[in-house]
Amino acid sequence: MRKLFLLLLIIPLSLTAAPYNRNEARAVNQIVFGEVDSVRYITQQEVINSQHNGWETLLGAVVGGLIGNQFGGGRGREVATAVGVVAGAGYAHNRQNTQKVVQYRLVELLIKSDEGKYIDVIQDVDQSMIFNRGDNVRILYFNDGVRVDKTYP
Repeated sequence: MRKLFLLLLIIPLSLTAAPYNRNEARAVNQIVFGEVDSVRYITQQEVINSQHNGWETLLGAVVGGLIGNQFGGGRGREVATAVGVVAGAGYAHNRQNTQKVVQYRLVELLIKSDEGKYIDVIQDVDQSMIFNRGDNVRILYFNDGVRVDKTYP
């Protein structure tokens, strides 16, 4: 059971895309130089519903039944067990139907390339690289996306 539990925790983490790290070496397909024409900071929210598969409800019912079975005697014990089952299942079911809001901070950059073309890029906000209008930048094209960095004289 322990191996299965660890496997369930590892699989979702490995399916999510890791953010681009500045100290990471990556092959670049193309580099375009330009100047930031406009900057717009935006926030994107995503509502994530928890996944429920019924095992939590069943476990809550079992635990509630075990606790309820500790009270009363005879017919009273049966009633307490039944109440414990219903209460435990209800509590576990309500806990698994929760929503979580994840907030992403993004920056939209409109860049005028040195060739005179306008390129719009939306990327995650990096606190160590805040963009302003007029900044000289380079657009790095990778196999799996694009990244904008400042260029320094």
